[in-house]
Amino acid sequence: MMMRYLFVAAATAFAVALLPPLAPSVSAAPPADVVIVNRGVVQLETGRAAGTSVRIAEDLVNLIDDGATRRVLPVIGKGSLQNITDLKLLRGIDMAILQADVLDYARQKNFLPGIEYWANYIAKLYNEEFHLLARRDIKRVADLANQKVNIDLHGAGTEITASRLFDLLQITVTPTYDDQELALEKLRKGDIAALAFVAGKPAPLFCSIPRDDGLHFLAVPLNPSVTAAYVPTRLTAEDYPDLVPQDQPIDTVAVGAVLAAANLQVGSERYRNLVNFVDAFFTGFQSLLEPGHHPKWHEVNIMAELPGWRRFPPAEQWLQRNAPVAAVPNLQDLKTIFSRFVDERQQATGGLPMTQQEKDQLFGQFEAWQKGQIR
Repeated sequence: MMMRYLFVAAATAFAVALLPPLAPSVSAAPPADVVIVNRGVVQLETGRAAGTSVRIAEDLVNLIDDGATRRVLPVIGKGSLQNITDLKLLRGIDMAILQADVLDYARQKNFLPGIEYWANYIAKLYNEEFHLLARRDIKRVADLANQKVNIDLHGAGTEITASRLFDLLQITVTPTYDDQELALEKLRKGDIAALAFVAGKPAPLFCSIPRDDGLHFLAVPLNPSVTAAYVPTRLTAEDYPDLVPQDQPIDTVAVGAVLAAANLQVGSERYRNLVNFVDAFFTGFQSLLEPGHHPKWHEVNIMAELPGWRRFPPAEQWLQRNAPVAAVPNLQDLKTIFSRFVDERQQATGGLPMTQQEKDQLFGQFEAWQKGQIR
């Protein structure tokens, strides 16, 4: 036994002697470097890569990051339901972009009990339109009864909105839960009757569909129960020239996107970082309306309130301190600006000048649309 032990020991020593010398150990980064890298960092979870929120997050990164004291770290999420779960439970997520109807959905399903007590929002963002793409033999939404309709992956915002809409319309469908690209292929093959997708128009998923593909958008019936829950809107030929006939817009609805905040401990480092983010975001908001940024920023009113949600206290305080800066123009100023826009738009597109009565009617529609931004 002793000889065996000596043999093993000798063999081990010989093997070690043949090994190359160890490289000098690399010391851990000095604490100062760690502090610098993490200074002012906030993590923002977006929707899936195909959605509008990724582009919005990119604009926020470019606005907020100053290379020294502030930094936004985007994280691609799986959808509204997963995002709000991550906001509550996942370490490090400070903010998330999600659909406004996720709060009502979570309450109805008793998902994350007490959500109304900790769900904060920084700002209501843009609206995202509900798209319902179907085969040509499907003429109206009612034709989808008992048919297969893809409503995106489990936990996605589309699943929430589509499920609620079909309930409101009292239409029972057979839901499927495929990725949208795969669902589009299945729709072309006739494996499903339609696909639903909530995304800011024009959504890239639909922009590459040729006119002769045998697919079309279905109009959403705007009955009182639907319009009480969602904002009426339209898909136009300007949005999708190959899918929507000229002068035949498609009625649909939109749901608001929300920049939600985690319920952080007041005074903590993450809380302070979020306060700094709010200040930089609100202060620099007007620059997001300039060319080069996503056009959906033009729908954002940072003062808009969300019924059922609590505003992140530092965001509310900023708005109260800066109300004259953040406020929208008064009615007369807004009418003047709107009239000038219409004139310039008609001139640029070669359209006929509009009468004052036509402008007033259009402005009334604009006011109705603007009020819908709080939903």
